[in-house]
Amino acid sequence: MTLRVNGKVVTPTGVIRQGCVELDGDRITAVAEYPSIRDGHWIVPGFVDMHTHGGGGHTYTTGDAESARQAAAFHLGHGSTTMLASLVSSPFELMRAATTAFRPLVEEGTLAGVHFEGPYLSSTRCGAQNPQFLRDPAVDELAELIELGGGAVRMVTLAPELDGALEAIKLLTANRVVAAVGHTDATYDQTRAAVAAGASVGTHLFNGMRPMHHREPGPVVALLDTPNVVCELVADGVHLHDKMLNFVTATAGPERVALVTDAMSAAGMPDGEYELGGKTVTVADGVARLAADGAIAGSTLTMDAALRHAVHAGVPMADACRMVATTPARAIGLGDRVGALQVGLRADLVVLDDDLNVVRVMRGGSWIE
Repeated sequence: MTLRVNGKVVTPTGVIRQGCVELDGDRITAVAEYPSIRDGHWIVPGFVDMHTHGGGGHTYTTGDAESARQAAAFHLGHGSTTMLASLVSSPFELMRAATTAFRPLVEEGTLAGVHFEGPYLSSTRCGAQNPQFLRDPAVDELAELIELGGGAVRMVTLAPELDGALEAIKLLTANRVVAAVGHTDATYDQTRAAVAAGASVGTHLFNGMRPMHHREPGPVVALLDTPNVVCELVADGVHLHDKMLNFVTATAGPERVALVTDAMSAAGMPDGEYELGGKTVTVADGVARLAADGAIAGSTLTMDAALRHAVHAGVPMADACRMVATTPARAIGLGDRVGALQVGLRADLVVLDDDLNVVRVMRGGSWIE
């Protein structure tokens, strides 16, 4: 049965002011002009969040399947039709347990995969990561997780200056797992070596990284300077200044910038105390910080809010939609399935009002109630 959704359709090439998306079952069958009396709501691709730790009072970081299911449902309600479950630095036993617990959720399509943000990170740039769990990359651990996941492990963030990091990156990419550079004190040359080994993503660019310097450009410049690297940005006005958001978008282009939430369980919840990786987090005015030292501890962002923030900061609507859907989908190897309003892809879309608030969400051709 063919279904048609009308409105201002955002495609990979621009905006059809009076358009429609036609679908049959769970696939998009046509995207075309559809003249009408008024433009209607925005019709944008379902959001792809490649970096989120939880939301709605639920977390991915403990490896609990029911909590993960509830966190995914919360973000789905905000338009994220595809998402990775991101864990923080943990003992290997928890990493194993989470991989086992989340594999069925990946196989059923609730999650698109697992993202390990750590524990192979720099102690100097660990941010809100728990330093007691940090260690050098271990290829035997990674190989076991990859086999245990049966395709569920989708991305691993690590610091390339650590012993064994380049070998780990080569192992990951050989097994079609995305290697990301993050929480790193690497030099420019060390970062470029990681990219040469196969790293293709920069985890929340600027945050948890050695800052730029005119005599040592560091990882930020190395990642921005590499055409095949996608750079994550947390567009909440807290993690980075709006002018840095605009600068990176202009420098790398929307095809290389992926907006992510980096959300923790407090997303969508009242201010108060929460937990992340065994550390207490205080949320005040919607900003999450470690209670101990005030370090930013993830965010309370949702992808619809990230889109609104980027557009209000001056990013054109079509570019912003690439950054919340098309680019992250491609970055995690799913660009041939999701991430755009394009014939043949899964029928994932979000209907937004003129203020870019979510009206309805469709995933796989079905409206989410």
